Amino acid sequence: MFVLVGSSRTWRDRKVYLESWWRPNVTRGNIFFDVEPSEEFQPWSPALPPLKINEDLKKLKIYPKLKNRNHTRIYRSILENYRLKQDENVRWYVTGDDDSLFFVDNLVDVLSKYDHTEKHYIGMFSETIKSNYHFSFDMAFGGGGYALSYPLVEALVEVLDDCIEKYHYIWAVDHLQSLCLADLGVDLTLHKGFHQVDLYGDISGLLSSQPTAPLVSLHHFETVTPFFPGMDRPVSVNHIMKAANVDQSRMLQQSICHVRASNWTFSVSWGYSVHIYEKIFPRSHLKLPIETFRPWWHGELPPRYMFNTRPVSRNPCKAPHWFFFDSVEQEKDGVVTSYTRKFIRNMTPCSFSGNISADPIASIRVFSPKTSKPGRKVECCDAEYDGTANVAYMRLRDCRRHEIIA
Repeated sequence: MFVLVGSSRTWRDRKVYLESWWRPNVTRGNIFFDVEPSEEFQPWSPALPPLKINEDLKKLKIYPKLKNRNHTRIYRSILENYRLKQDENVRWYVTGDDDSLFFVDNLVDVLSKYDHTEKHYIGMFSETIKSNYHFSFDMAFGGGGYALSYPLVEALVEVLDDCIEKYHYIWAVDHLQSLCLADLGVDLTLHKGFHQVDLYGDISGLLSSQPTAPLVSLHHFETVTPFFPGMDRPVSVNHIMKAANVDQSRMLQQSICHVRASNWTFSVSWGYSVHIYEKIFPRSHLKLPIETFRPWWHGELPPRYMFNTRPVSRNPCKAPHWFFFDSVEQEKDGVVTSYTRKFIRNMTPCSFSGNISADPIASIRVFSPKTSKPGRKVECCDAEYDGTANVAYMRLRDCRRHEIIA
């Protein structure tokens, strides 16, 4: 059961994000607004989650003392959804914003690993240290979404308003949630596939080095540049979903292989990008995201992030050739994704002995097996390039026993 929250004020710009992943008559849930949307959105589209209007908070005796009334409105959506009595056979509640992008197949796969009859609170903290410091390192950030098992929902709704009263001075709804659940004896279980995206600018470096975990969500589209060069935000979101609709299990999963004859390293982030480096690099280096982005808090001194990064480089032996997802084709034995060069690297070739330039390559075709990729399994690959054409080829496969990716 998805419990989504939005606002009539932001809906015009964010509607497209929800449309990109919601599956009418398949996904279950509701979206809660503060007030009725404007006439241009009436009647409400059946292709969207049913619309509900939040209750008036003024009925709460604690209302005058609430630190953040809008966040309280958002938080009570869990209770209001529960009171609709639509929960037959529901195992999980999943919360998100109107600009949260969910990968539903992966979400189902992740939650299936847990016992839904026990109390579970599953999500992820922020990418930036300062966001976690200001709020909590022990809370899931709600824009990236989090999941509550149904027994936990049943326990929470009995005390939710009391908890709001007890913690009325807390500003952030996600922080309030973590405190309420802690008092119920439940702490956060981390899953690296939920992404709050407390970042600014170009996050291509992050998306090209997703952790080895099923991608569950992305958030905060207004603070980052479009995922793909030459596209606006709505188009780029719909574009990345073209790959996701074929194989979510591999979305953004990184596979690395080498062409020894030319001293090249290939790194594919499935469904998003391929990098070619004119030097042999091990996986231990390339799994670190390139810091193309900026932290949420301006002027922040290192350390900034909850993960290690590598800097953007103008060294031709360290800087990759970038290729971005272009198309996906389903074949009899698997799936072929194509990636094209969107801009010239504009550097001299790497001068290491035996290296050759990758400048002639315009596109890369990646073959992946039809069988889905297990959630925590790293796939290896083989790369081919004959030195004459403008196309290179990659084939994903299971890693051999004790294979070294270096």
